[in-house]
Amino acid sequence: MVTAFIPVRGGSKSIPLKNIKPLCGKPLVCWNIEALEACNEVDNIVVATDSLEIEAVVLGRNYHKTTIFRRCAENATDTSSTESVILEYLHKANIPSDTTFILVQATSPFTQTIHFKQALEMFSSREYDSLLTCVRNKRFFWSNDGKSLNYDYKKRPRRQDFEGIMMENGAFYINTVKNILESGNRLSGKIGIYEMPEYTAAEIDEPDDWEYIEYLIFKNGISQTEPRLKNIKLFLTDVDGVLTDAGMYYSENGDELKKFNTHDGMGIQILRQKGIKTGIITSENTKIVENRARKLNVDYLYQGRREGGKLEIAKEICAKEGISMDNVAYIGDDINCHDLLSAVGVAACPADALPEIKSIHGIIVLSKKGGEGVVREFVDMIKKEI
Repeated sequence: MVTAFIPVRGGSKSIPLKNIKPLCGKPLVCWNIEALEACNEVDNIVVATDSLEIEAVVLGRNYHKTTIFRRCAENATDTSSTESVILEYLHKANIPSDTTFILVQATSPFTQTIHFKQALEMFSSREYDSLLTCVRNKRFFWSNDGKSLNYDYKKRPRRQDFEGIMMENGAFYINTVKNILESGNRLSGKIGIYEMPEYTAAEIDEPDDWEYIEYLIFKNGISQTEPRLKNIKLFLTDVDGVLTDAGMYYSENGDELKKFNTHDGMGIQILRQKGIKTGIITSENTKIVENRARKLNVDYLYQGRREGGKLEIAKEICAKEGISMDNVAYIGDDINCHDLLSAVGVAACPADALPEIKSIHGIIVLSKKGGEGVVREFVDMIKKEI
């Protein structure tokens, strides 16, 4: 069992309600929540807050694994330690002592699903009792009395030859419930280090940090949302596992059936009203999908064609429309969608997509599953920016 714990309070003085202030269009706390939601290794996510406003924002996004823990007032002051709210939760929740516990800091929005996944794999090797995240710092440090601390100034190394020193970036910490209760600390025993990219050392503590963090998010390809959403001219979707729940239904006569969501249909209509071309690309070839495409009045329908894959089909459409792949938004869920998802301007997948799809760099992992209106969720994101 793996539990992720995100402590966020409403009393931030430097940036009021910092934890739900939009960062690149998404509430700050949601960056880590959504990365954890997409991590199959994490069983549940607990947001510990004293704020009704933060609670409303989190619950309003209908996450699947996320719940709220109302932390007490004395553990939500300016002087309260993070350990105090962790211990409050552990004593009240009474979860199994062998549970793996991840403390996640909302002020470090760079953490992606792959980071949680790799760190949990490292922890599960049982080589370490606890684990923290660090970045490699290649600065030269000195003491107040003029002594070099991490290099020999008489033999100054080139930066590329300098190993540097590990610096805690505060992104997340992993331990077991048993160890935390015994030590009263997020770290204990033999401590392992999971190294993260250098830019993840930046944190949001002051108002001036905000624009810099947004710059780093876009520079490092972490977000493929707002700026690229503005440029979308073509919206493409898969069928099974996206427009449907991927279930196989048959009538008594042996007829194949598929269940579509009407909210997705309205989403397609909204895009067409906004002047965005729409299309369906699927590896299957059925009359059902043809009928659905006709009802949705999509501009393009490609079924059953496997030569060149979905990416080549999308390139053909782009050539006809006189646009580039950067102008394309695509939502898919399975390995036959991988190449296209990796090539488009904005890629998204349902909450229940395959792990290989969720790990695509920059992909938007949506909160809904296939067939539950996930296309509409994606469309609503685009609609806000066009």
